[in-house]
Amino acid sequence: MPAPKKTARRSLLVTSAVLSSLALAAPVAVAAPKPSDSPSASASPSATPPASMSSVGGARLGRPGTQVNLASGVPVLPKDVSARSWIVADAESGDVLAAHNAHWRLAPASTLKMLFADTLLPKFPSDTKHKVVPADLAGIGSGSSMVGIKEEETYTVHDLWLGVFLRSGNDAVHVLSAMNGGVENTVKAMNEHAEELQALDTHVVSPDGYDAEGQVSSAYDLTLFARSGMQKKDFREYASTVRAKFPGQTKKGKKGKKVRESFEIQNTNRLLAGDSDVPVYEGIAGVKNGNTTNAGATFTGVAERGGKVLLVTVMNPEKPEHNEVYKETARLFDWGFKAAGKVQPVGELVPPKGAGQAKPGGNPSGEAGGSGDGGSGTAGTGSKPVASAPAADGSSGIGTALGITGGVLVLLAGGAFLVNRRWPLPDLVRRRTRP
Repeated sequence: MPAPKKTARRSLLVTSAVLSSLALAAPVAVAAPKPSDSPSASASPSATPPASMSSVGGARLGRPGTQVNLASGVPVLPKDVSARSWIVADAESGDVLAAHNAHWRLAPASTLKMLFADTLLPKFPSDTKHKVVPADLAGIGSGSSMVGIKEEETYTVHDLWLGVFLRSGNDAVHVLSAMNGGVENTVKAMNEHAEELQALDTHVVSPDGYDAEGQVSSAYDLTLFARSGMQKKDFREYASTVRAKFPGQTKKGKKGKKVRESFEIQNTNRLLAGDSDVPVYEGIAGVKNGNTTNAGATFTGVAERGGKVLLVTVMNPEKPEHNEVYKETARLFDWGFKAAGKVQPVGELVPPKGAGQAKPGGNPSGEAGGSGDGGSGTAGTGSKPVASAPAADGSSGIGTALGITGGVLVLLAGGAFLVNRRWPLPDLVRRRTRP
């Protein structure tokens, strides 16, 4: 039987009663054993998912194989998706439209940086400056992706986050971790935040997502990280920036004066920046890609079409094709936009544990880094984002294009979890031509 049609003015409010039922259900949701109980969890996984997985978000999401409610009027899922795990979800309502091994614990690669950013972004204003010392760059894994940070050079937090989001720079992650009290302290904070988000499949060992024994996440959890992160203004801006200028090394100029030039960096998210065999995806606004030996290729994306905002996560496609993770993500996005409003969900993205415990005086703008004026907290300065609507202060950046009165996440005293349906994309983005 087809799903009932939603009204034009679809309610975006998950009522207190619904949230209360989630809260009641959460404690009894079955989580898979912790990675510490399975030392080989980060090694190359078996060809088949475990028979028992977490039931967070619904019992069907804990079952192996593809979960979807096909009915009259619901489009058939694309047959050429080879990923070990994937999920298609409505970013606003949290409905999971379809999933495949959603809770399979796999190595996450740099998609784990979404949790890193969601955890640390609020801690440092973007104009904070930091001089890099050798200890900041210690312990970076061999073969890591790097943005090109140099010792004894000074960078702003804004620079460092551009390095994290655009180039997936493990060097930028380690510098920010050093500013946060070190890698061990940062890992602890990330694991605590994952638990708050009810991302119970996740165990962090390395903050940059580099392969590490016992480090795992799931398509479900990565989607929770993206949904939480995209409700922060700075996160949305960095995630949707296509290219930016990054500070280089200080050198002596022709007249003996010290000169520090910059170089351009481009986002490695191919659905955002495009590639020879992957066009820019209509409505895309992030979020994060990754690739390591254990993880293979991983990706979580967010896109909007026709007033619908979807999240898609794809982990480890088995097809060896170039850019396969993006191609499969695009096919799942296409299906999701056609199926939205027609297919009955198979589960849901649960809200954070504290969603019904908002305290007065919080930051309603969703802006990170303690910046409330939209100035020092914007990622638009010196960067070339998806949209270039002129800002009130004369700068150009997606911060203005994405401006939303009152923020995207509102926690009400009544215990309701409200997501503003306009995030994260304006019309300008959907009309953007390929760079």
